[in-house]
Amino acid sequence: MIVEITLLTLKVAVVATLVNFPVALYLGWLLGRKNIKGTLFLEVLVTLPLALPPVVIGYGLLLAFGDRGPIGTFLERAFGVDIIFTWIAASLAAAIVSFPLMVRSIIVAMANVDEKLERSARALGAGPLRTFLTVTLPLSYQGIIAGVLLGFVRALSEFGATIIVAGNIPGRTQTIPLALFAKVQLGENGKAFELVAISILLAVISLGVHNFLLARSGNRSII
Repeated sequence: MIVEITLLTLKVAVVATLVNFPVALYLGWLLGRKNIKGTLFLEVLVTLPLALPPVVIGYGLLLAFGDRGPIGTFLERAFGVDIIFTWIAASLAAAIVSFPLMVRSIIVAMANVDEKLERSARALGAGPLRTFLTVTLPLSYQGIIAGVLLGFVRALSEFGATIIVAGNIPGRTQTIPLALFAKVQLGENGKAFELVAISILLAVISLGVHNFLLARSGNRSII
C-alpha cells in the first residue's frame, strides 16, 4: 500500500511538473528577458497561487471543474469526462500551487543571461528562436532545471487544494500528504512514520539537486 501511495504521489507530481514546464518557460523568458506592458500585473497573477491558501485554490477549481462549473460542464458535454475526485484533479491542483515557484526560478535564470551575448548572436545572423536555443537556454538551463525541481517538490507536498478538488480516496487520489493525514487521524503511527520518511527522502533528494544546480549557476536558493 505504501508503494502504491508513493507511485501515485510521484505520478501526480510528475504530471503537474510536465504541465507547468512549457508555460513556466515561456513566462519566465517573457518576464525575465522582455520589457512589456503589464509586467507588474502579470507577475502578480503568476505569484498569486503562492499567496492564496491552497484550500481557496481547491475551492476555485471545484467551482470551475465541478458538474455545474463552466469548464466541468463543457468537458462533460463534449467528451463525457469528469475530472473531479480523480488523480487528474490532484495533478491540476498540484500544478497550480507549484507553478509560482517554478516560474519565478526561471525568471531569475533568464534575467541573469548577459544581453550582450544575445545581441552578438543576432548580429551574426541568428534569429530570435535560434538565439534562444543556442544562447539563452544553454546559459540559463541550470536555473531552469532548479526551478523545475522546486516546483516538483512543491507538487509532492500538496495537500490543501488536492483534498478539496480530488478528495482523499485510497488508490485513486490519496497521495502521501493525504495518506499521512488519514493515518494520523486513525492513530496508525507506524504507517504514518513510514510515509514521513518517504516524504523526507523525496524532498531531500530533489532539494539537494536543486541547490547544487543553483550553486553551479551562481545563484542562491530562494528557499
